[in-house]
Amino acid sequence: MNACPITIKYIANSSRSERANWHFCLIVAATLLLGACSALPDKPVRAAMYDFGPGPVSAQATTRQAAQPPLALADISTHGGVLDNQSVLYRLAYANAQQLQPYSQARWSMPPAQLVRQRLRETLSRSRPVLNAGEGPALNRGANQGVLPRVLQLELEEFSHLFESPSSSVGLIRLRATLVETTPSGEKLLAQRNIAVSRPAPTGNAAGGVVALTAATDAAIEEISQWLQQVP
Repeated sequence: MNACPITIKYIANSSRSERANWHFCLIVAATLLLGACSALPDKPVRAAMYDFGPGPVSAQATTRQAAQPPLALADISTHGGVLDNQSVLYRLAYANAQQLQPYSQARWSMPPAQLVRQRLRETLSRSRPVLNAGEGPALNRGANQGVLPRVLQLELEEFSHLFESPSSSVGLIRLRATLVETTPSGEKLLAQRNIAVSRPAPTGNAAGGVVALTAATDAAIEEISQWLQQVP
């Protein structure tokens, strides 16, 4: 507590040159202190969280459900790795088409396969009962008058914001859809279809990629719905 008065008294009794040196040292110390404060890291920026939006905001008519038989929906599989996390991915086709990269400040609210399955179930449920595959044979038979429903299996192969050039990009989704029937001897293949849909991105950033991927997913789901109606 007494160091400051002693220092001030010393400076007051010093010569002009000594006082100038003290002033210079004080300025340097203050500058270093301010520099140290400015070098402190900024508060981490939280990544933006995205999903496909709320979907229809009004109740959908369910009177058409009886026209189409129930369907069991399996979990959507992936190739593993990058599609199993919540990263929003992009690909620079004009530079290195084989490399997927994550946006640093953007995340999906859940892994893409789960988002796609949720959206698919919401859409298909407007025209038929949709069950979870494997949730119980008794429940599944009860929904289909004692007969096990067909099972829709999907594999998500691509889900990325694809840059065809620095100024042009699309949201790309690629799926393999397989429809099987459960028989006493095992699963019977009924039909299979490869689906690839892209939609233009309004901007060349994560937000634009999310918009494009949402539109591409909705278009792919509509294609799946039409395909299911055509399978005998």
